[in-house]
Amino acid sequence: METGKTMRALVVRGQGQYALEELPIPTPGEEDILLKVEACGICAGDVKATHPTARFWGGDGMPGYCEPPFTPGHEFIGRIVAKGSRVSEEFPIGARVATEQIVPCGTCKYCREGKYWLCDPHNVYGFKSYLNGGMAEYVILPKGSINYVIPEEMPMEQAALIEPYACALRGVHQADIHVDDVVVVAGAGTLGLGMVGAIKLRNPKKLIVLDMVDARLEKAKEFGADVVLNPGKVDAIQAVKDMTGGYGCDVYIEVTGHPSAVGQGLEMICKGGTFVEFSVMSGPSTVDWSIIGDTKEITIRGSQLSPYCFATTIQDIASGRVPTNGVVTHKFPLEQWQEAFRVAESREALKVVLVP
Repeated sequence: METGKTMRALVVRGQGQYALEELPIPTPGEEDILLKVEACGICAGDVKATHPTARFWGGDGMPGYCEPPFTPGHEFIGRIVAKGSRVSEEFPIGARVATEQIVPCGTCKYCREGKYWLCDPHNVYGFKSYLNGGMAEYVILPKGSINYVIPEEMPMEQAALIEPYACALRGVHQADIHVDDVVVVAGAGTLGLGMVGAIKLRNPKKLIVLDMVDARLEKAKEFGADVVLNPGKVDAIQAVKDMTGGYGCDVYIEVTGHPSAVGQGLEMICKGGTFVEFSVMSGPSTVDWSIIGDTKEITIRGSQLSPYCFATTIQDIASGRVPTNGVVTHKFPLEQWQEAFRVAESREALKVVLVP
């Protein structure tokens, strides 16, 4: 690859300040890898960061996570075009690569305990000036990045789902599903659909999927859901209780990002059940906290990122063990990033991918 060349990259220089720019192609250091980006998915977090959200930009007493200027995007795959002299031979020039979304520091309390996904600096691609993401023609995988070679024959539409499906698998791990469980997944977007495939491999007694969009419910049914319900058209809480002798579901996984789904889950779940909170919420959720303890003794678990899930996810996608057909609904060139973000925020899309 010739040096001194430039690349196109989407750059964020402040809240709401997004623009396509021409930047120098970065030069990898001794322990870095330079990828030519093949595709970069748009995550719900990327979309929410385009708005003045306190979680991302600060406010309401909360410090902002975004530190501009940066290039967004953590759901990317690419091909190695250059690398430093100290990079392992496991990653040769020309290899296709996926990378975990976090680059752990290796020194904080959580990293020292082996919980690298909880790393205190929490350096995720595409939100910090020192860790640019994949909405560009090239991206650096720095020292400490957690990388995986992906099959040459894997179609881009499948490879682009590795990161979100790995996150979905983590959520399923947190749910600790058993064969006699009735499981509810609230939300049938890309992540919820990724969970459907992973949950079916665990053979639960019944898998119920909820969503407000009928087309997404049809896809969930295609992927293996036993029952699909639209809470905008039916009383989903009562329907689940009717299917379980009045007790409620054993496991509820919240994947909608809408605060109302929290209260819905607490009402829908049985005593002693497990509630997994997966989403980045669009706003605060207020619930009767006593339901968790005194009323039902519910186990509440969070799910963050995709620790120890990438290798399994790559194998499951490559083998067809988890369905992926039709999840990537839209592909846009980098120049059409504004339309891509608009579509990603709409209900007309599942996974939207930028192709530099």
